[in-house]
Amino acid sequence: MQPGSLTKGRFPAFTDFPTMTYCVAMRLESGLIFASDSRTNAGVDNIATFQKMYTFEMADRLRLVMMTSGNLATSQSVASLLDLRSRRDGPDSLRSIGSLYDAAVLVGQTLREVIARGGDGQVDLGSSFLLGGQLAGERPRLFNIYPQGNFIEATADTPCFQIGETKYGKPILDRVLNYRSSLEEAIRCALISLDSTMRSNLSVALPIHLMWHRNDDFSPRSPLRIGEDDGYFRELRAAWGRGIKETFAALPTTPWSEELA
Repeated sequence: MQPGSLTKGRFPAFTDFPTMTYCVAMRLESGLIFASDSRTNAGVDNIATFQKMYTFEMADRLRLVMMTSGNLATSQSVASLLDLRSRRDGPDSLRSIGSLYDAAVLVGQTLREVIARGGDGQVDLGSSFLLGGQLAGERPRLFNIYPQGNFIEATADTPCFQIGETKYGKPILDRVLNYRSSLEEAIRCALISLDSTMRSNLSVALPIHLMWHRNDDFSPRSPLRIGEDDGYFRELRAAWGRGIKETFAALPTTPWSEELA
């Protein structure tokens, strides 16, 4: 696992408050898309930036991408344990998995382990995870892992999972995305979904981390960081805003337009 760098400053009490984020992942016919924001908050006066996307790769054999939402201390502990144990072979190592299903089981077990030793039940230690990738010889797969450690898998009928603050970014996914969408279309859809969420909820914010995987392509890749100075993202969100306004203006007027004039 390669956790993102932390911003310097006062370390907030993330064990005491539920934290919010937004992550979206897509399992498509041609590959996988992952996108996450980077804001974590424990109250309006306790906000910080943490990368919530982790990657694990073995040359020509395995790529895993994991994104997290929920209690930050729990999420980081799970990622750290997976990283530590995967530096060697063993039944609790990602190096030893025989399928992506095994990886999802391992993340769920590690999550339950961290929560079991982490508190007295008075603090919500729950975290959710999106885990996807590909093992050579197996098709790409995507899992939504719940705070209890159990999980479901994406299908052609349900190719997209969200965790965190999901409601604002869901309409574009429901209207536009399907299993046969291209990776390029899916990236645009994911970025618009994140932008819609950021406009409606201050607990979700830039930078965005973006990762994709083409079927059977294990060439080294790191998450792309999209910040305030990213020209394409500024252009995309401006075009989306203009398009919504133009479409709204072109809608048929109501039958009561004369009465309301």
